Amino acid sequence: MTDHTTLTSVLVANRGEIARRVFRTARDLGLETVAVHSDADADAPYVAEADAAVRLPGGAPADTYLRADLIVDAALRAGADAVHPGYGFLSENAGFAQAVTDAGLTWIGPSPRAIAAMGSKTQAKRLMAAAGVPVLTEIDPAALTEAELPVIIKASAGGGGRGMRIVRALADLPGALAAARAEAASAFGDPTVFCEPYLATGRHIEVQILADAHGTVWAVGERECSIQRRHQKVVEEAPSPLVEWSPGMRERLFEAARKAAGAIDYVGAGTVEFLTDGSDRFFFLEMNTRLQVEHPVTECTTGLDLVRWQLRVAEGTPLPPSPPAPHGHAIEVRLYAEDPAAGWQPQSGTVHRLHVPGVLAEFTSPATHGLRLDSGLTDGSAVSIHYDPMLAKVISWAPTRTEAARALATALARAEVHGPTTNRDLLVNVLRHPAFLAGDTDTAFLDRHRLATLAAPLAGPDASRLSALATALADAAHRRATARALATLPSGWRNVPSQPQRTTYATRDGEITVAYRLARTGLVAEGHDDVSLTRAAPGRVVLEVAGVRRTFTVARHGTERYVDSPLGPVTLTALDRFPAPVSQVAPGSLLAPMPGTVVRVDAARGDEVIAGQPLLWLEAMKMQHRIDAPADGVLSELAVTVGQQVDVGAVLGVVSERTGADPGANTGEDTGANTGAHTGEKTDEKISEESV
Repeated sequence: MTDHTTLTSVLVANRGEIARRVFRTARDLGLETVAVHSDADADAPYVAEADAAVRLPGGAPADTYLRADLIVDAALRAGADAVHPGYGFLSENAGFAQAVTDAGLTWIGPSPRAIAAMGSKTQAKRLMAAAGVPVLTEIDPAALTEAELPVIIKASAGGGGRGMRIVRALADLPGALAAARAEAASAFGDPTVFCEPYLATGRHIEVQILADAHGTVWAVGERECSIQRRHQKVVEEAPSPLVEWSPGMRERLFEAARKAAGAIDYVGAGTVEFLTDGSDRFFFLEMNTRLQVEHPVTECTTGLDLVRWQLRVAEGTPLPPSPPAPHGHAIEVRLYAEDPAAGWQPQSGTVHRLHVPGVLAEFTSPATHGLRLDSGLTDGSAVSIHYDPMLAKVISWAPTRTEAARALATALARAEVHGPTTNRDLLVNVLRHPAFLAGDTDTAFLDRHRLATLAAPLAGPDASRLSALATALADAAHRRATARALATLPSGWRNVPSQPQRTTYATRDGEITVAYRLARTGLVAEGHDDVSLTRAAPGRVVLEVAGVRRTFTVARHGTERYVDSPLGPVTLTALDRFPAPVSQVAPGSLLAPMPGTVVRVDAARGDEVIAGQPLLWLEAMKMQHRIDAPADGVLSELAVTVGQQVDVGAVLGVVSERTGADPGANTGEDTGANTGAHTGEKTDEKISEESV
């Protein structure tokens, strides 16, 4: 970096939402933009928005976004003079930063030396301790005693929940160490792990820093990111409620963050992360030497454009003496294609519609209080099995924390999210929870308040039945509107008028059968004595329920129906009235919960197994999912091998009862199949996007 660099074109060595975010500011500054993309991302919105795009052949991150040589070559071929790493992938790889500078390009970030200093958590903790920053004591696993439990094992070379294991019993230590090392090696290329005390109910607080090449270091503001799943952030906010309540804590946090930056001569945007013990004591966790996913909440409350300052600092522009004072409160949630009720199982597929009402700005903070949306997707985009399943970040900025939470919860509840299952209901329930509104948050929040309750659908049983009735009426109107013959016949016409029209829809909790007829007196619906029909169109139905008018919008994509109303969103699947016979699945079948690759098999055909025994591991969306035996028995069939790719629903194996009969025979009795997805352990190996 020099004091007089002038940038003209910037390549973003990343994908999706963060690429679009950087492109937005680059365009505002008059810079040309260059994208790199895998084959899976060839039609992604960020690629279309760039001035130039360079293909990275392949689909897996290891073949594309983790190839420093290909990205540097792409920058040179496209005529870029700077590289912005985004977050995740190679953003904290000192070797990549050095390769960029060696090629004569400007690196939008701290020096390779600073990245390397913070790249190893063990080395970073020693540096911070020497600089006077509070740290948790590192524990030698070989000397661990019962009195020191519980501990947490962490990967030295990375974060995001990858390579993490909590150990509560000494007997579990060897297995936890082996699993953590394997994950760390897979995700970061370095199997080194370390142990430290585990604070089960700590609060995760971080400080945004910004430093220039002239010696000025800003502590811009703190963020609280305590609500997490699998050690990954879900809800982030600025400022922190705990810091607001604790006199003098903000000043001490800022001073510790500035010491951390000064210890490694930091230049650029970065984040120093701390863990509290529930009081005003805090301990250094790690330093992220790049932009964070949650940077929008700091941008909203300070009015800064952190990407703009990253680019300006890279050109040699000095920071003003002090940062702007923050004002108001901002909350960000991460909308993921995942199923919290099924062990956070990630989802893939097409996002048909993603619309959040009331959004005032995208990829930049609104001029006044309101909603901001940062998303890598547009309607029709696909959620790939190769990358992190985050659909969008939705940010609310308001004068007070209560107003920000209320506005965000309402916008999410009314959003049209049509496609894979998401964590939307959980986010709304968290934002409306009395403990959250009181600021009583910590890293065990989702456990303390029962995940099953927090993940409950926003639409209750009555709302689901009403939504199904509205959908049946909308489907009838759609058939009438598209009919090629007898289109003028009224919906639900019968030559025996006393008999209702029946339609059945599947939900995640079972089936709903709608029975209705249109009599001279109006709508007659079984189980809905107080409902009358006001209007029925293919995409919109208005019902009057006990004198209260309710409007339902219905979108159809294949057999799926997405119903939105103020009563809560409902997803239904239209069932064929006369389904064709299908082959039955053998009892005890282990079905793939999603498309993926078999990465490990720990059993062989003919082995006797017990319920809960790990049999194999499936990798999808850079996470490993353990497939367990559903019951005691014999592994009568094993249909996969390591390295094999499987589709969702594929039979991976069959566990049969221990009987004298042929264990692999299908008796024809449908006792159900089992996905085998173990919900107690999800081994996070995300390398596509920053998560913690």
